[in-house]
Amino acid sequence: MPLKEQINDDMKAAMRAKDADKLLAIRMLTAAIKQKEVDERIELTDAQVVAIVEKLIKQRKDSVAAYEAAQRQDLADKEKAEIVVLSVYLPAQLSENEIQAVITAAITQTGASGPQDMGKLMAVLKPQLAGKADMGNISVLVKKALSS
Repeated sequence: MPLKEQINDDMKAAMRAKDADKLLAIRMLTAAIKQKEVDERIELTDAQVVAIVEKLIKQRKDSVAAYEAAQRQDLADKEKAEIVVLSVYLPAQLSENEIQAVITAAITQTGASGPQDMGKLMAVLKPQLAGKADMGNISVLVKKALSS
């Protein structure tokens, strides 16, 4: 089943269950998807929907940090709940060992030898790992691999 259909089915289920928090998060996601489709006049693929989900999760994580810094735990908890709802639509996350194996293979493939090759390496890794791992974490692991 395409991801957009799954999201719509989950929205209907949340309406029937009267789960207001889940419904709010899913409606926000569908609004972002429709906005992208209207702006670009395209039908989004599952990969593009995953990219939107990742973007929304990143925004929520930034909000959580800001709310916790401002001593607003109630708002931070609400954002964390939205992250949980949105995370369902991401593909299974890779383990650290699997990520290391992909990074090692990409280093061999590109011939990267030092920190100056990080951009070239990230360009190869991003399509392979998008949605399957946190790209911020990938960046840290790549820096560590290139510096050693």
